[in-house]
Amino acid sequence: MNRRLFAASSGLLLAAPALGQFRVEISGVGATQLPIAIARFRDEDRTTQVVSGVIRADLERSGVFRNIEANQVIDESARPNMSDWRGRSADALLTGSVTRLADGRFDVRYLLWDVVKGKDLIGGSIPASPSDLRLAAHKVADAVYEKLTGDKGIFSTHIAYVTRSGKRYALRVDHADGTGGESILQSNDPIISPAWSPDGQELAYVSFYEDQKAVVWAQDVSSGARRKLASFRGSNSAPSWAPDGKSLVVTLSRDGFSQLYLIGRNGESPRRLTNSQAIDTEGVFSPDGRQIYFVSDRSGGPQIYRMPVSGGSPERVSFTGGYNISPSISPDGRHLAYISRQNGAFKLYVGEIGKLGNAQAITESSDDESPSFAPNGKLIIYATRTNGRDTLMTTTLDGKIKAILESRFPDVREPVWGPFVR
Repeated sequence: MNRRLFAASSGLLLAAPALGQFRVEISGVGATQLPIAIARFRDEDRTTQVVSGVIRADLERSGVFRNIEANQVIDESARPNMSDWRGRSADALLTGSVTRLADGRFDVRYLLWDVVKGKDLIGGSIPASPSDLRLAAHKVADAVYEKLTGDKGIFSTHIAYVTRSGKRYALRVDHADGTGGESILQSNDPIISPAWSPDGQELAYVSFYEDQKAVVWAQDVSSGARRKLASFRGSNSAPSWAPDGKSLVVTLSRDGFSQLYLIGRNGESPRRLTNSQAIDTEGVFSPDGRQIYFVSDRSGGPQIYRMPVSGGSPERVSFTGGYNISPSISPDGRHLAYISRQNGAFKLYVGEIGKLGNAQAITESSDDESPSFAPNGKLIIYATRTNGRDTLMTTTLDGKIKAILESRFPDVREPVWGPFVR
């Protein structure tokens, strides 16, 4: 869901609204970054992927690492001269190789060195088909990130988002760097509000496909199998899964005003959660599944509220101006990201739950939409406009490191970051 849709929500509420390689750009300077050198992997030039380059871009985009130039080829069997790398101000060094196996796959091997202590930290071997070489590189980046930070890496996770080209809409699933994916649904009618299931196997979304009205669907990402979750009288919109995957919160207008309802994972047993004379929409669960944060204009303009899933009085939690929408809760439940309109500009705000009076805008742009936390809670993906084009960006929570996931599609929107998948 986004501001365009909340503006129309009284109507989806009234009515709703290719493949492209993305390019990563870094803007901003982090306060503390770990200097790491990533050597070229032996024989990676004999493949279709520059494995070391993918790893380098992943780690740079995290905002945690500062790249130290390393143009030479060093494989995992070498014993690098650590004093040389200390002289280049590197704290860590990654080496590796890509070897074609007899069955046509590749063996991606790597070894991470602690340059300061002069000892190896972690190494491994990842077999990969030619089409999965980029995914193998993301997995190496995950391993390096986790070893050096203690937090799980998110580079091999997926994002979903909606594109529009002419009158054609598509729901895409890509790697977290915006590459390597595909369209899992295409339609001449709008597709909106994608939401990952907790196990990463399904996407719920709203589509006008087939019914010519807003209907909530769930689709298996791998098989493409779809099923209707909500097709009640009036509009059906804004799905979001409970953390246990057994239910979803949706917005229905079947009883008049757009209100929040809880439905089972197959759409069964709808239970009304809110009872107001206002628009209540964009419900999302807290990570513990006990609270639902949502947007309501019951106080005049749209603001973010929360209420117990079991029922009770909503409590207003946003106070930065008169227009606050699109709540997203960090996986640890500590932070709330949302879009706030300030002096006519729609900006991404992040604040600590319980201290949201101190929430801060973390972007310089003015058309931000649809924030979504990475599953490790260290990055946020959102949609915005740069140089006159819709684009997707990632940012650290302090806004100091941002990366553009630039597409050839003129219209990209509603990104949502998928969970860790076992």
